[in-house]
Amino acid sequence: MGKLSALKVKSLKEQGRYQDGDGLMLDVKSNGKRYWLLRIQVDGKRREFGLGSADKVSLADARSKAQEVRSQYQAGIDPVAAKKAARAKSDGIPTFEEASIAVHTENAPGWRNPKHAAQWLSTLQRYAYPSIGEKPVNEVEGPEIRDLLADIWLAKPETARRVRQRIGTVLDWAHAKGFRATEAPMRSISKGLPRQPKKDNHFAAMPYPELPAFMRQLNETDTMGRLALRFTILTAARSGEVRGATWDEIDVEQGLWTVPAERMKAGREHVVPLSEAARQLLSVARELRSGLTNAPIFHGLRGKPLSDMTMTKVLRDMNYPKITVHGFRSTFRDWAAEQTDTPGDVVEAALAHTIRNRVEAAYRRTNYLEKRWLLMNEWARYILGL
Repeated sequence: MGKLSALKVKSLKEQGRYQDGDGLMLDVKSNGKRYWLLRIQVDGKRREFGLGSADKVSLADARSKAQEVRSQYQAGIDPVAAKKAARAKSDGIPTFEEASIAVHTENAPGWRNPKHAAQWLSTLQRYAYPSIGEKPVNEVEGPEIRDLLADIWLAKPETARRVRQRIGTVLDWAHAKGFRATEAPMRSISKGLPRQPKKDNHFAAMPYPELPAFMRQLNETDTMGRLALRFTILTAARSGEVRGATWDEIDVEQGLWTVPAERMKAGREHVVPLSEAARQLLSVARELRSGLTNAPIFHGLRGKPLSDMTMTKVLRDMNYPKITVHGFRSTFRDWAAEQTDTPGDVVEAALAHTIRNRVEAAYRRTNYLEKRWLLMNEWARYILGL
């Protein structure tokens, strides 16, 4: 039996909160308006729920509503979230789970790997749905995404990165469809997570946040080895492509470096847009060539190409024994993925990666040169701290 009666509720006019029992109370405001409130403990925290105006909701109805809220929590249901979800559903806004299924349905026909298509949803089902699956897609925010990723970020780094990417894809789709006011807040989420250790089976790479300071140190001296390493980093090229580069491959006026097919890993000609920083570096290299007309751009004694250990020795002399020259391509790839909005195809083209799908490769006619101009200039500005 509660402490209040229907007659007493009608007579209460003075400002204050009047307890009925089990957290239910009548809240009388200074302006005379009166509301029903329910105060309960949820996960160790006190929460209050409004149950309506006392002028419209009777004492019996308030008690019934209070019991309904208590029952929902005992069943593991958040009544506030359930109410928001119902409102969103009436507005036509899907839940995250519904949106992810829609994204999967739209994109699956274009995925060439059936295993990838199957795993795309299964990772979200396992790691995202328990936290955000039932939330309206317009209410999924950064902190809860960060928290669900944090549980697997270090224990399952590759899986965590995939989950992050797929959540971002779903939220971006929702934004494009008009279900969200903003795109996915993935950049801030990434900054809120600890740095993942690099895998042992990958080339040891320098984390991109450390690269600007490293470049300042590398720029202190202009030796051929250091120039070659700087050019390698600026162009995201392979070591062998840089060490074998010749002046007739450089179009100074257009700012392009054309690597012939016979010097490329994939056996296809590769055109590299040169940033202003890369072109300035070539001017310095030209001044250091000591009258050798037929020598490679970056040469050693007697005009011979630099050995594959020259740039590695630069790293060791600078006290970076575990970093590899090839790893800077991975640094570039991570930076492009996490700090820019550049499509993956453009980044892959900048790295001269082979398109594995033969049909797709046969129809791919563009090398994204204009977009790579923008990307490489942005990369140069970043690593030089401009």
